[in-house]
Order: sequence, then structure tokens, then C-alpha cells
Amino acid sequence: MHASFFKANREKLLARLPEGSVAVLFAGDYIRKTADENFLFYGSRNFVYLTGIDQPKSILLLRKTGAGVDETLFLSPPNPQWERWNGTLVGFDAAAGISGCRSVRPLGDFDAALDVCFTRGGATQLWLDFDKLTRNEPDSDAFKLARYARGRFPHVVLQSVLPLMKNLRAIKADCEIEAIRRAEVLTSKGIAAMMKIAKPGLREYNLKAAFEGALMDEGALPAFPTIISSGRNNFCIHYYGIDGLVAEGDMILNDVGARYDFIGTDVSRGWPVSGKFSDKQRILYECAYKTSEYLYSVIKPGLPHSFVDKTIKEYNANLLKEAGVISGVDEVSKLMWHGGAHHVGFDTHDVVDVTELDRPLEPGMIFCVDIGIYHEDWGIGFRLEDNCLITAAGCENLSAAIPRSIEDIEAAMGR
Repeated sequence: MHASFFKANREKLLARLPEGSVAVLFAGDYIRKTADENFLFYGSRNFVYLTGIDQPKSILLLRKTGAGVDETLFLSPPNPQWERWNGTLVGFDAAAGISGCRSVRPLGDFDAALDVCFTRGGATQLWLDFDKLTRNEPDSDAFKLARYARGRFPHVVLQSVLPLMKNLRAIKADCEIEAIRRAEVLTSKGIAAMMKIAKPGLREYNLKAAFEGALMDEGALPAFPTIISSGRNNFCIHYYGIDGLVAEGDMILNDVGARYDFIGTDVSRGWPVSGKFSDKQRILYECAYKTSEYLYSVIKPGLPHSFVDKTIKEYNANLLKEAGVISGVDEVSKLMWHGGAHHVGFDTHDVVDVTELDRPLEPGMIFCVDIGIYHEDWGIGFRLEDNCLITAAGCENLSAAIPRSIEDIEAAMGR
């Protein structure tokens, strides 16, 4: 992605901040795994969305006052000993080129720069990325800075920048849409690689290796931990085991995605390891497929976001009832265990503003249309999940080229 994308994102955020505001966003740091081993670094997606920099201990400071706006990146300076073990740090000139930030300074300058903002710079509000799923999570850098600011600058009002970021990220720019199109192609190659080798007697890790190997052949990595399951393991929605045996008669469930240029896909396909759907597999899969096709025929701008989840459940329930799988639509919750739509982008479950479920769908939104059916008595569980782009006139299934009908899946398995 070009620096103009990240610069435009910062400009949009600054336009939403009132005069007298300072916004500080942190990239984050390594998290210790065990002993002297860390988890792989994965920077804050809000920070990356605004800068294009995915490097630990980086900070973005935005200031908006009567004198205008300015923006500064604070990065770790060169450290040959650290870089010998961990890899090359992004240099200041390179960071300016990537992010479009003209001011890039050493990390050690941050405290003094913040002091200037609130002691002589006229700023009265500090906007931080307050983001916790549970109150028991360890405090991030944003919460630590908030504690410091309360004591150092008691006159300053603390604000959360997260709702503004969610609003910004809901509508994808052209370069984000192009990135996800490329990621869909990579995802398709990975799923095709799994279909090519699938047969009874394999382990789930054989299929996982085929998918991820196909991505790596293209210089790409998964967008999230790859989910490959078979048989009874399909009834664990987020299954991360890899050593289950693939047996004759099993459905293979794969919930997978590739990442390209920070943007990831989230696609699910279910197919029989034998290459041919059994009668019961066919009944359930047809209900999911028809539901998906119906959704793509009616989704359009202006509909409330809640329409997608509501319609998936209602439409699929009626099909399952007509097929004799359930006796009434009120029984559908026995077979449908999760929602049917979440946004995708910089995060797999993108942090966009959907708290108001009646928010209208708008062109540029990308979310999943996900139909999951889990029939434990029949031993069949799968989901059919595609990525939906809202267009000016309706919508587009971005992952439509990945085999999804029974006929296309059986033909692909046959090849």
C-alpha cells in the first residue's frame, strides 16, 4: 500500500478530532511466551492502519490545535546488537517513505514531545486507543499512559479513539479492496491444494500443510490460525488441533484465509473427503448453499446491518424445515450455533462500528456471509463462508471463484 493511503487515514482521523486534541497510538511490544521466548510480534492494527509500520515500541502522535495539525512517528533508533538477534529495524527515512509522516524521531523524544503538547501547546484532550475485551486483560500502553496523564496533566480530558477508528475502518479504500481480491486468489490456491490431496487416512495436518504450503509458494502467509477439521472435530467451531484422522465418510471443514498487504480473507468450505456428497451431506449443504445464494441476491446498500444475520438464520431455517431436517423453524438453533456476518480487513474479525445493528450497509464495506450447519446426530458439521463487498448497486461475492456448489466441489475433487 502506498504512503498516500496511510496519510489519508490520518487525515480522516484528524478531521474527526476537535481542536485542542492530541491522539497517541502505540504499535505494542513483544509478549513473552515462556522462558526467554516471545510470541511473534503482531502490531496493533489501528496503528498499522494509520502508519504502515509494523514494528514494536513504535508510537504515533497526532496533534490538532488552532495553529494547525502535525504528526510525528517515534521509532526505536538503530541497535546493531538487537538487530543481530531479531532483524533489521525500520530506519527513520524508510519509515517516512512508508507512512508519509515527515517527522520521524527517536523513541526517547516522546515524553518531552507529549509534555510540550499539554504544557505549552494548548492541547486539552488526550485520545487513546482504549481496547479491552475483558477487564482482566493486562493494561496496554494506552491504559498506562492514561494513568500517567492523570497525574501529570490533571486538566486534560481523556477520550477513547477506538470508536473513531472503528468508523474509519468500516469503509474500505480502493487499495484495500484490491488487496483482498489478491488474497482471495491466494486462498483459492490453498483450498485447491487441499482438495487435490484429500483422501481417507490422511491427518488434518496433511491438509493444513497443503494449504499453507500453497500460500508460501506465493510468498504469503495465513491471515489467522488455519482451521482444518474432519469428522467430529467439525463440532468445535474454532478448532486448532491438527492431528485428527480423516476417515471415509467425513466432511472436511476448512476455515482459512490468506493475507496480502495487511488485508486478510476469511473463507470456509466444507467438502466430503471421498469427493462425493452422501445423501445427508447433500441435504444439509444444499440448504447452506441456497441460503448463501439468496443473500447475495438481496444484499444492497441501505439495508440495516442486522438484516444479514437475521435473514441467514430465517432463510436457512425454512429450508431445513422444508427438507425435513427440523420440524419447526424454532429448532434451528440446534443446528446453527453462531452468527452469520462479521467484517474483514486489517483484522479477521475487523473492529468496525457495528454496535448499532441498524446502521445501514454502505458501499465499500466487506463482511462475511457465513452459514454454518452442525448436525451432531448425523455426524455432519461444516460452514460455507464467503466475503461480501457492498457495491453501489448491490454486492459482490469476492470468493465466488472458490468451488462452492456441490457440482463445482465434486468436479474439483474429481480433478
